[in-house]
Formats: sequence, structure tokens, C-alpha cells
Amino acid sequence: MLTFYYNTAPNPMKVALLLEELQLPYDPVAVDTRKGEQHAAEFLAVNPNAKVPAVVDGDITLFDSNAILLFLAERAQRFVPEASNLPARAEMLSWLMFVASGIGPYSGQAVHFRHFAPEPKTYALNRYDFEAHRHWGIIEQRLANRAYLLGHDYSIVDMAFWGWARMMPFVLGADDTWDRYPHCKRLLDAVSARPAAERVEALRKRHSFKTEMDDQAKAAMFPSNERLKSAT
Repeated sequence: MLTFYYNTAPNPMKVALLLEELQLPYDPVAVDTRKGEQHAAEFLAVNPNAKVPAVVDGDITLFDSNAILLFLAERAQRFVPEASNLPARAEMLSWLMFVASGIGPYSGQAVHFRHFAPEPKTYALNRYDFEAHRHWGIIEQRLANRAYLLGHDYSIVDMAFWGWARMMPFVLGADDTWDRYPHCKRLLDAVSARPAAERVEALRKRHSFKTEMDDQAKAAMFPSNERLKSAT
């Protein structure tokens, strides 16, 4: 049976959504990153980058959420364009990697500097907040005349979007997020209404992850801060 290493952050949740859409049997293994479990030797043997999600399926090991989405969907030949349809496949890869290299990193850094970084942080927060809005604005414009990010068909690109879109108000720190991004909200709601997404919600509630961002959590999640301590 496939083993799925996860927590409730955006990247693991989008993989959970695909697993549920494909109805693949899997064994969920919680990795509590605020307790530092991602740095355990057993998990580093699965993902040397010490991040979730990761998947082990027999002799196949996968890490990085978008790689997992692409591999599993192509293996099942679902939620991706047919390999022979090169224009559609090129479009899918472009938007999937846009989420991977743009939406995810800039949203993640906006969260870090908005909610967790110490002062002074004005410059960094301004940069990542601007870029997060810019990237989400591109998605908003894309969805203005399409039901899904690739047009009429629901795909792994929408699953990748969904993982992060659930967090948009927290990412952007704005009460008017959905007023500014109504098309993003429309797609978010459409995906969230799917039975697979409801099953992901049940998975999300299955394990009680640590919620406190105390010194232990900061040391586990932001190990670069240790260099600051040694420099003082």
C-alpha cells in the first residue's frame, strides 16, 4: 500500500486531494513539523529535503508535491491531458509549474514574513506581499473566462491551486481577499465541494498537529535562525 507522509499545510493537502480523487488506498503517516519530526533519520531517508509531502509506493519514492501530482496522475492517466495532445500538455505543465515556482514560494514567504518573522521586516514583507498578490492576480485573470485553470476540464493544476487557495486570506492578510479575487473563490468553492475534498477534510482532522509556534517549533521550522544566534 502507498504510504503518504503529510501534515495539513497546502502542499500535502493538494496531494491528499489527488489521492482521494484517484481513490488510491494509502497509509497516512503524520509528520509534525513543529515538533521537528521532518528531521528524523527515518524521514530523511524518504525525503532528504526534510519536507512534506512524500510518498512511498513499493520501490517508488517521491517528494515535492508537484512531482507527486504529475507522477501519480500520469500513471493513472487521469486529471492530465493525453500525452499525444502536446499543446494541452504544454499548457498543463506551464500552469502547474507556475503554481510550483510562483504561487507556492511567494505565498509561503508572505506567510513567513507577515506572521512569523521578527522585526525589522518591512522590506521583505513588502516584496513577498507584492509578489503574492501579483501571482494570485494572474490566476484571477486566467479564471475570468474559464471554469478551471486549463479550461473546461478539472485537472491536477486545479488541485495544486486548491491547496494554496484555501489559505489565501491568511497568506494575504486581508479581510477583502475574496472581494478582490472572486474567480479564485469560485474555483476554490467548486473544488471544495467535491467528495474527494470532503474526504481530505476528514483526513485533516484525523491527527492533532502541534499548533503553537513556540521556540521548539521555530527551531524546527526555521533552522536558519540558529545562524543569527551564533552571530551575536
